[in-house]
Amino acid sequence: MPALLLIAHGSRDPRHAATVAALVEEVRARRPGVEVATAYLDHCAPRIPQVVGRLADAVAVPLLLNRAFHAKHDIPAALRAAGSRLPVADVLGPSPLLLAALDRRLAEAGLEVGSPAVRARTGVVLAAAGSSDPAADAATRAVAAQWRRTRGWAGVEVAYASAAGPRVPDALAALRAAGAGRTAVAPYLLAPGLLPDRIAAAAGAAGADVLAGVLGACPEVAALLLERHAQALRATATAPALTA
Repeated sequence: MPALLLIAHGSRDPRHAATVAALVEEVRARRPGVEVATAYLDHCAPRIPQVVGRLADAVAVPLLLNRAFHAKHDIPAALRAAGSRLPVADVLGPSPLLLAALDRRLAEAGLEVGSPAVRARTGVVLAAAGSSDPAADAATRAVAAQWRRTRGWAGVEVAYASAAGPRVPDALAALRAAGAGRTAVAPYLLAPGLLPDRIAAAAGAAGADVLAGVLGACPEVAALLLERHAQALRATATAPALTA
């Protein structure tokens, strides 16, 4: 079985690498027969050139939620610079597993996610990093719409921690104006760091009733990484037949 090379962005915040390491352990526990390696684009070690040379056969799986600049440009460029022709799996989002992970984190924060009545009176802010890529932001808004439609929230508003607004306080105000009796903020981010801290501070200042944790090393994210790995393997296996 080809290895799963998890490619993360990296951060100066040590909590980022610790979360990636915990996620890798979750993946390994789910699929002991698959070798799992980690490489970073920036800030952390090991970098991509240090890892790809020792992997005889692998699939690169980006630890990214949206197909924005890092997925479209940075990862392919880093692999090319390292002399690697590894197949690259799709990004994690969108996926029903991510919605389940968001539910999990809200439940852990004390929200009765399993109650239709609670969901019907709760407005949720899906707080993402934000991107200069319009397609990436459109994908985040689509996730918010699907989350509201499938769970029956009173409302789901998107907010961004960087790039253009709206910000968390704006999204909370919109939910309250629309009649939400309770509000929650759910970071649509994979690891702790500057942007999640900014979201948490804004949620506290704006009086959100519930603040969830980042997606992190939850079982749904681990399962999704393995799903993307398997999808890339199937695509690689069928590519010659499709082009013959």
